[in-house]
Amino acid sequence: MTFTKFLICRECGSEFPISPINVCDYCFGPLDVEYDFEKIRQVISRKRITDGPLSIWRYKDLLPTSSECVVDLQAGFTPLLHAKNLGKILGLDNLYLKNDSVNPSYSFKDRVVSVAATKAKEFNMDTLACASTGNLAGSVGAHAARGGMRGIVFIPSNLEKGKIIGAAIYGATLISVNGTYDDVNRLCSEIADNYKWAFVNINMRPYYAEGSKTLGFEVAEQFGWQTPDHAVVPTASGALYTKIWKGFEEFYDLGLLNGKVATHMHLAQAEGCSPIVSAWRENSPQIIPVKPNTVAHSLAIGNPADGIYALKLIKKSDGSAIAVPEGEISEGIKLLAETEGIFTETAGGVVISSLKTLVKEKRIKKAESVIAFITGNGFKTQEIVESVVNPIEISPTFSDFENIYNQSIK
Repeated sequence: MTFTKFLICRECGSEFPISPINVCDYCFGPLDVEYDFEKIRQVISRKRITDGPLSIWRYKDLLPTSSECVVDLQAGFTPLLHAKNLGKILGLDNLYLKNDSVNPSYSFKDRVVSVAATKAKEFNMDTLACASTGNLAGSVGAHAARGGMRGIVFIPSNLEKGKIIGAAIYGATLISVNGTYDDVNRLCSEIADNYKWAFVNINMRPYYAEGSKTLGFEVAEQFGWQTPDHAVVPTASGALYTKIWKGFEEFYDLGLLNGKVATHMHLAQAEGCSPIVSAWRENSPQIIPVKPNTVAHSLAIGNPADGIYALKLIKKSDGSAIAVPEGEISEGIKLLAETEGIFTETAGGVVISSLKTLVKEKRIKKAESVIAFITGNGFKTQEIVESVVNPIEISPTFSDFENIYNQSIK
């Protein structure tokens, strides 16, 4: 059973039937899924959620699919950890990490792809495809394999080797494009117009994007059915940032939260690709596209589809937008690993470095609750921290060990 009603244009309000489309025919605005919340209120409860599976599908009433043909790798219900060690260094008593790097293909993309792949099966589509900066490619490959579908992923040619292998291993066809992610996305939009393929982040985008709000649902549930004072979210297209808030608001509207949603939403980008941050700093309602030049490839979207909506949310939530200098990204990765034992990719380094800035600028107070979203695994982007590999070489003798122990370790 699904509680979806229709697709609705975010700009002009035009309605469209549930189908594999993502753009309004009248104003070219993005389409969102509209739900029958009156019917949802009749069935949903905290108990119904907690009795559900330990995955995103515990929130099936609020997702745009039926549960009969789910393409499921058990994405979601990832750890929410009290980061006491990192918090002590930063001067925060209530810092928490939402560790989505432990999803099946090691990023939060498993949430969105599980929903998109499930919807594609409902539409009787046999090919799962995407334009990807890396993590999405791996998730599409994995879910295509799980769903018995053909996987075809398009990637920029400068992608990290770990992410390329992480997509290829599932048997998906990889097509490397000489250009930026935005070039890849434009090409895929043309292909989607000519082939009946399920491009998860193009013609399936209204359904795909809904998977991100499960992070909002999950955090609220794990945090005692309430939302934090602050959230720090890595941002590329702006969809994850806005959908986490949407998850908070839907829980509140359904009466599932203790108290209102008063979270300050902080948006984190790498300096080498920070069009949303630039617009925010300049108090501009428009996003000026940029050509990415950043080591944080997973955030390298120069023309963010949801950028203007992210700007509105920064203002609505009394949040902020931070651009992290490129040289600080690896430092953020290492700090998180050394304090909390979590090895994150470059997007996580951006989040941790942004968090340091927010504390330094006193936008977050010592006793306030903070959730930092860690969205991908560091084993995919090992190159950026190769400098940490510096083993001490010794001969296989106890005396040699004692010598270096006294000199270098003790």
